[in-house]
Amino acid sequence: MHMEKEGGMQMDAVRIIAASRRSLAQANTVHDVLVEAWQAQALAEAIGSHLAIFGPYEVRSRARGLGDASGRFSGGLLCSTATTDGLRAAQLTEIRDVKAVLVGLCQLLREVCEALVGVVISAEEEGMYWTCVEAMDTADESRDHAAGILEKLEVRDRHLA
Repeated sequence: MHMEKEGGMQMDAVRIIAASRRSLAQANTVHDVLVEAWQAQALAEAIGSHLAIFGPYEVRSRARGLGDASGRFSGGLLCSTATTDGLRAAQLTEIRDVKAVLVGLCQLLREVCEALVGVVISAEEEGMYWTCVEAMDTADESRDHAAGILEKLEVRDRHLA
């Protein structure tokens, strides 16, 4: 499951997830948490899209669902100017271990939801509050899709054993 990318550094999804988890842990404002939620959703979308094309046949339709669900978060409109390093998901070039990536993505999305719950109460305006709520809903839905793909792989592997 290798995808070539012209120019730039090749980056496995596991490393990008780890970097996202570190950045989320360091986020200390509502805006920083929203930026990290947006980064996580973009990563979930990229992983879903990658698996829909290159993933095991049994999970391709579910992977499309992950890509579609993750792509619906509009918080990026608020966050796009705030990321100096750009979108981490744009660095994704390969998924070496599908299960490890899905487990890590589920962890990241759960941590995003937890961080958003922590900051939603400090949102100073109604628009920011609803952006946080939307981000939580989207992260939760994306996590459900990723968990569903993981479950499908585990069922397949039991039948192959």
